[in-house]
Amino acid sequence: MHTTPALSPRALELARTLVRMNTVSANSNLELIHFIRDELARLGVASRLTFNAEKTKANLFATLGEGKPAGVILSGHTDTVPWDGQDWSADPLDPVVRDGKLFGRGSADMKSFIALAVANAQAFLRSDAPFAVHLAFSYEEEIGCFGVRELIADLREAGSRPLACIVGEPTSMVPAIAHKGVYRYRCCVRGKEAHSSLTPHSVNAIEMAARVVGKLRDMAEGFERDEPRYEGFDVPFSTASVGQFHGGIADNVVPRDAEFRYEFRDLPTADARAMQQELVAHARSLEPAMQRVAPDAGFRFETICEIPSFLGSEGDAVTQLAQRLSGERRVTQVAFGTEAGLFKNSGIPTVVCGPGSINQAHQPDEYVSLEQLARCEAFLLGLAAAREIG
Repeated sequence: MHTTPALSPRALELARTLVRMNTVSANSNLELIHFIRDELARLGVASRLTFNAEKTKANLFATLGEGKPAGVILSGHTDTVPWDGQDWSADPLDPVVRDGKLFGRGSADMKSFIALAVANAQAFLRSDAPFAVHLAFSYEEEIGCFGVRELIADLREAGSRPLACIVGEPTSMVPAIAHKGVYRYRCCVRGKEAHSSLTPHSVNAIEMAARVVGKLRDMAEGFERDEPRYEGFDVPFSTASVGQFHGGIADNVVPRDAEFRYEFRDLPTADARAMQQELVAHARSLEPAMQRVAPDAGFRFETICEIPSFLGSEGDAVTQLAQRLSGERRVTQVAFGTEAGLFKNSGIPTVVCGPGSINQAHQPDEYVSLEQLARCEAFLLGLAAAREIG
């Protein structure tokens, strides 16, 4: 019977080192990026960094096997979600191994994958494979996949054309070939305040916002009722929902301002931007009546994030490669968003495959099993030994 080799001590120690670094999305990730840059420099590997506007965060791109014609990207994000208010049994930044599991914020999502890739850099450098391996580690994935856009743009400007991309998000090492998109927006409503006894002289921002929220709910019910099902997803149709709503200052003051935030999660076969356009058109249809009372009344929409859906294929060479390396005959679809759609839309065939389960991510006492890490390390060593991608 086939057994997975034990996880290397070097990989486990690197994973623990990365978990100790507080890279919540609101913070800088430079401690982690500079650490990885220095680790690779010791092997003679140069890293290419792309920064945010404030120079407080960076992406890292490095090539293991410089001079080979093209390569496979191993993609991971360096930021984590916060743990405020969560009931952890230990410090989220003090990674411990207990009961065959590595605990700590980011252990599953997704610092362990990054650590495994860096820990096995030497194997990629020594590889006789006819392709290079690229490490691509980004910032601000958790709040909108912002960093990777700069990384991909930089690759395009540099003329780099990787053959494929493996995004190491937690899929329990089962290759994932599809996920929904995540499109989030803010709607700000300006009305006209008045004493609540004089409502005809006012424009109630909350009530106008509620009409748009009602439209959003109607759309959501329409998706559930009418949209062709995409089997394999937990929810096999697109969804829409409101996450926050704010407005008003007192019971007897007609509110001038209101704001709500909402999202669409679209199937790979749907069009979230068309959904947004439909909602905006409804809001615009309400403005003439509002502006007859107050000329400056109306709606303003802001984009919070737009993470495209991802749709690969079982027939893609990178999917078949991931199946061979993972020992999995099946593929899956995941409910969460990743950077895969951005890589795919840039022309790079992509699959999502990494250690751990999304069920443990973002939770108190987040963990990844050592068995999953060992499987992923075997996957990466198999990549180093591969003779072809297809």
